[in-house]
Amino acid sequence: MLVDFHGAIYRMNRTPKPFIAGVRGAAGGAGLSLMSAFDMVVSGESAKFTMAYTRAGVTPDGTSSYFIARHIGVRRMMDLTLTNRVLDAATAEEWGLVNRVVPDDDVDAATAELAQSMADGPAWALGHAKHVVWEGYERGLESAGEFEGVTISRAMGTHDGKEGSAAFAEKRSPDFTGN
Repeated sequence: MLVDFHGAIYRMNRTPKPFIAGVRGAAGGAGLSLMSAFDMVVSGESAKFTMAYTRAGVTPDGTSSYFIARHIGVRRMMDLTLTNRVLDAATAEEWGLVNRVVPDDDVDAATAELAQSMADGPAWALGHAKHVVWEGYERGLESAGEFEGVTISRAMGTHDGKEGSAAFAEKRSPDFTGN
């Protein structure tokens, strides 16, 4: 079962589309691990976040050691992992565990609105930007710069790249087609 869970997270992370999570209530253990693998997270203001693994006498899983440590830093990851500290939504946002906090009743609408804004955007650029960010995080400076250069050159050759540049120069909203 863990192999399937990890496999789903690997595929989600490698898919050139943004994944957005909406969180209400509590995200703990595997739920927190899964949430951390999403590209963006909208949280309800009363949400709570905890690792919970060592409280159950086990070690972290669900790729939390990869994603959460990168989102919040190793010291904070150690704090969450070793103490099972519970974060409120405001602290989770301050730490970088979630992107934005909204009233609980607005989580679904805010998540859908964010997803729709991306669906209406330049699909190729969004998908490849996701890849550029993770590659830049993993590579050295020169290698990251080279990868960015290759990718933006490719982006400029797409319909949406040309349209976005023209719209910027003409001070108008772009009409992206996803190509």
